[in-house]
Amino acid sequence: MTSSDDLLVATCRTMIRTLLSCLDNATKGTIYKIGLMPELTAVRVLSGTRKPGSEELEWGLPAQSEYNAPGKQWEMYRDQPGRPLEAMGWCVEKQLSWTADNPPEDVRSVRKQISGVPEDEFHMEPVLVRKKSLYGPYQKVQYPLDWQGNPIWTDSEYVVSAVVKIHFQPGSLRVGDHATVAVHNLARSLGSELLSLWFREKFFLASKEFARQRLQSCEILAHELRNTLIKLGFVFSAINAQVGILRERWEKVLQERRPELEWKGPLLERLSESLSTEVPKLQFSPELFDIGQKLLVDQREMGALSLSPFQEREWMKNKIRPEWETLLKATNFWDEAEIKTLLGRLEKAFATGMSFDPSNEIEGLPVDLASRWSKLAYVQITSGNLFQLDEVIRLVEEPALPVFHKEQMLRVLKSLRAIVHTIQEVEEKANSILQSLRFGSRTDDEYGIGPDVLGLEYDEELGVGVAD
Repeated sequence: MTSSDDLLVATCRTMIRTLLSCLDNATKGTIYKIGLMPELTAVRVLSGTRKPGSEELEWGLPAQSEYNAPGKQWEMYRDQPGRPLEAMGWCVEKQLSWTADNPPEDVRSVRKQISGVPEDEFHMEPVLVRKKSLYGPYQKVQYPLDWQGNPIWTDSEYVVSAVVKIHFQPGSLRVGDHATVAVHNLARSLGSELLSLWFREKFFLASKEFARQRLQSCEILAHELRNTLIKLGFVFSAINAQVGILRERWEKVLQERRPELEWKGPLLERLSESLSTEVPKLQFSPELFDIGQKLLVDQREMGALSLSPFQEREWMKNKIRPEWETLLKATNFWDEAEIKTLLGRLEKAFATGMSFDPSNEIEGLPVDLASRWSKLAYVQITSGNLFQLDEVIRLVEEPALPVFHKEQMLRVLKSLRAIVHTIQEVEEKANSILQSLRFGSRTDDEYGIGPDVLGLEYDEELGVGVAD
């Protein structure tokens, strides 16, 4: 049986190769494993550096580093007075990314703080796993403490299981750009893989008592395998995030070239202006004041996000309309007819991009391309309509499509397509293992619980995990 450490290194190798292949301006990738609470030991697992003038990568770890095995415990890298601030401490404690796009001014560059020499540009992304997936829904855990003795993560559903660090060429990194979004999206896959490796270790320990507790072990395994398969759904989230970029760009094109169409943005601005004017008057009722403040935040967030029409209707149903109805019923600060008219127009505006007739020519866009774009920009890719993922990829390949970072988008979509096609095979293997454990009496090797426990092997050409 291959050790979990070997599988962890192989998983990190696949992730680093995928990230560097998607990001042309990336020069190096490193993955750190964050241990269990409360120690949160950070250990550098693997680094991959792009060879100059080549797509090949050099693998290995620096000879000396505080993060090489056995690693660095939480108390040694958290924020604390009297020692340099570390980006690692920020990512782990805050569960947020850190982008060093201006090395001379980076307040969390240890090298700059100690020796005055700035590091290169980099982006660090925490890999999050749900607490209940790792520790169970009822298990009590001891939370790590910040330097003031306060527990961290108590209000979060997640724990940090790893940190991804990607270095970039000088002047090529900006906070919130496509590269950081791609790292964020692909980091989700690493969380699923780490959860799978954790499950493998847990099952190995349980299998020692398999003869005595076969039925109980089988029930636990079924639960964990289903959790793992659910986690593989990260692929569809990442794919639909790319579709969201296509949708946002399509709507911008329409707004520029069809100004007579009605969109959600101006309507939400009118509703927010009306709220901003009257909400201060609600201070006589703390409950109504809180509702008004929350509604204002929800409307502004809705205007900033590129949601699908279905998601926008859900927001309207669950967040926007009920709160407005409460305020209109409890006060007479607003013209009820006017607000209800705006809300009705807002709901209709969600489908503006979908209902546009592509036969109306758009300057600079072929009719066929506009027709395909208007349809594919609003698809939601699931396991039941994977054929549309191929259609989206062919759309992005169109030279006339006016979308930024098309090459990077294509790399991401093709890499995710290679992964998503393995999910059905993973499920079949999982069911086969369950049947063998429930009714059979073979050894671990005969069950196929080895390096390919989830049916994933490394493919050198694609640079991603694919089914064997």
